Amino acid sequence: MKDLTPNRDSLDPIEIASVDEIRSLQRARMKWSVRHAYDNVPMYRERFDAAGVHPDDLQTLDDLAKFPFTHKDDLRANYPFGLFAVPREQIVRLHASSGTTGKPTVVGYTQNDIDMWSDMVARSMRASGTRPGDVAHIAYGYGLFTGGLGAHYGAERLGCTVVPVSGGMTERQVTLIEDFKPKTIMVTPSYMLNILEQYQKASIDPRGSSLEVGIFGAEPWTNAMRAEVEDAFDMHAVDIYGLSEVLGPGVANECVESKDGLHIWEDHFYPEVIDPETGAVLPDGELGELVFTTITKEGLPMIRYRTRDLTRLLPGTARSMRRMEKITGRSDDMIILRGVNIFPTQIEEQVLAIPELAPYFQITLSRDGRMDAMAVHVEAAPGSESDAAREAASGLLTKKIKDVVGVSTQVLVGEPGTVERSQGKARRVVDDRPKE
Repeated sequence: MKDLTPNRDSLDPIEIASVDEIRSLQRARMKWSVRHAYDNVPMYRERFDAAGVHPDDLQTLDDLAKFPFTHKDDLRANYPFGLFAVPREQIVRLHASSGTTGKPTVVGYTQNDIDMWSDMVARSMRASGTRPGDVAHIAYGYGLFTGGLGAHYGAERLGCTVVPVSGGMTERQVTLIEDFKPKTIMVTPSYMLNILEQYQKASIDPRGSSLEVGIFGAEPWTNAMRAEVEDAFDMHAVDIYGLSEVLGPGVANECVESKDGLHIWEDHFYPEVIDPETGAVLPDGELGELVFTTITKEGLPMIRYRTRDLTRLLPGTARSMRRMEKITGRSDDMIILRGVNIFPTQIEEQVLAIPELAPYFQITLSRDGRMDAMAVHVEAAPGSESDAAREAASGLLTKKIKDVVGVSTQVLVGEPGTVERSQGKARRVVDDRPKE
């Protein structure tokens, strides 16, 4: 692999500023953001007042711990535009979650927000080894999902030639990579494995491709997968992190020269790690739930947003800003399978919709070769134990999960009484995927 370490002169000065300079900037910007949220978002005013805190109480960065958390359910409860801090007419773009159950979460951006987002993705791409003039193949999904357009605008801001392929049509992806000769690909890591598989089916050596940088996000992935992709393509594979409530892709990114965790762009996002049970702020270096406060966003400020992602904060290395370790899991029960967010309640709804199935289920996660796989264990309802009835119920549940959730899964229908019963809190998910 080529040495793609960026020239230090090309970096934004804040990336290599002193920690004291970064903290001073954060303090000033955080005071503005907390005041902006309080003055313009009724929920924040009510929440702060109920907690007995006021924007004037924020004098140091440590004072942020006095303020209440924001949760994903707050976005749903204020659907669609209730958390916007500017008039709707000043929002130039909307993104939203899929909303397969209940109301989707809606996020909005002012033009300044879009410009900042583009800058952060461009900075992330530069940190990954991409340079102005490079061809960038964007295989994240376009649309309400933030991945495709977020990557697209950032690549344009950096000065790349953008190929907006979006996801799917894997054979065509390979053709375009071979024909257009991109240096960078931005895609989910699991879909990169599909592209690799297509290279192998086409008897094309992936190491002979033009790809030098893969920027992978939208789902957790391991260093083992990094090693496999890097070896297969003779390319660098780096991690990008983001979530729509805070921005989208570009909140944090690995640096190609170190690949030792994701540097958080702290001039725009203030991170904390908390104990997920008590909410207490943990010292840097301890594992806990990641919390973000936006300090420059206009349209949708987020104050102490609980991401549910588990990680730890570490000192900067290739940049002055702190790093976060690769996400090790989530503090809630959401499953991320091949880039799709799945909640056990979604599966439960489909099980309960089939009279031939009893109201018991358990999800098992495994790794089939290089790919994560999910199986749903259910049991036949009394009177529906015949092989034909169980096969029909299995087929129906498989289709329902695919239609509603968007993933293919194995459904195993056992005899009545075969699914584990709760001895308190139900163990809905058994994760048998190997740990690094």
